[in-house]
Amino acid sequence: MKSISRIALAAAALQLLFVSAAAGHNARAVASGTESAAGDGSSAVLRRARVSQKGGRRGGRRRAPAALSPGMWGGEHVRFEVNDRGASVEFDCAHATVEGPIVVDRAGRFSAAGTYYAEHGGPVRADESSDGFPVRLTGRVGGSLMKLTVTRAGTRESLGTFALARDREAELFKCR
Repeated sequence: MKSISRIALAAAALQLLFVSAAAGHNARAVASGTESAAGDGSSAVLRRARVSQKGGRRGGRRRAPAALSPGMWGGEHVRFEVNDRGASVEFDCAHATVEGPIVVDRAGRFSAAGTYYAEHGGPVRADESSDGFPVRLTGRVGGSLMKLTVTRAGTRESLGTFALARDREAELFKCR
């Protein structure tokens, strides 16, 4: 009985070693830009920046941060569309814009400045201001998934945290 337990334990250790080695390979591939975080070999989510910086341990070239690729992300109460000029974000009763590329670090984290515009149902009054206010959009991308948090700049008031998936339809309930 003890020998069967030892064999099972040894098999589990080998499986763990194999999975750990495979995960390390995928992490190195993602960091080097040769695979997406999903491990499918595609680079649809992150594109490499064309500019490199000198550095690294061996004096070689180090890749510059990547920019989030153009495309659609959707989730409950949010639609996030990345384009070459930045992004537009649609919420149930608001929308936001981001001017400029959204830079993603090696761990998939990003932080971008944007402008948030509140909306409401019914007609817009003549004396109503359509000025937005500054927000910070932060999050993390891993493969085809994204976590997004929108915070009002200055006050750090959270306007929401959302889970999104690439190429997924948004589930919006617009104010009408």
